[in-house]
Amino acid sequence: MRRLVLWIPLILFVAFVVTVTVGLYAPSDRNIRSRLVGEPLPKFALPPALPGRAPVASADYAGGQPRVINVFASWCVPCMAESPQLAALARRGIPIDAIAIRDRPEDIALFLQRWGDPFRNIGLDRDSRVQMELGSSGVPETFVVDGRGIIRHQHLGVITDRDLPGLIAAYAAAR
Repeated sequence: MRRLVLWIPLILFVAFVVTVTVGLYAPSDRNIRSRLVGEPLPKFALPPALPGRAPVASADYAGGQPRVINVFASWCVPCMAESPQLAALARRGIPIDAIAIRDRPEDIALFLQRWGDPFRNIGLDRDSRVQMELGSSGVPETFVVDGRGIIRHQHLGVITDRDLPGLIAAYAAAR
């Protein structure tokens, strides 16, 4: 019996290590979703990312019309890949604002020149403070916000052609 008692700590330790390892390498969902879906936008006011462009502020989203916020960066390769899909949304009349994170105005201008500019307004979030307040875990991420400033939908990662119907439906539902 004493011999069995000596093995209990080792068995418990091995069980703990196995549980932690399985949880780290095979989590049920690798996507980190914002807890703000269904909640109001946090209060923020970002400066314009480029001269002559309008800034982006949370107060802009209470005007009665739904809008889309795209969190992007000029150095983000998936952001380049989703440019045609954002342009398709803009051609459908869906207003898209952007929050450029940890970026420089000259790099943003080159990005827009090369990959297109579907954005109405672009705010510069130099330290990613607003990105974190939105619950965004990376770039690109896209949020649909209703006309009262409530986040209604979050799309994680690059927007593909397959994602367009879902985003269009989320925008229509936010009306």
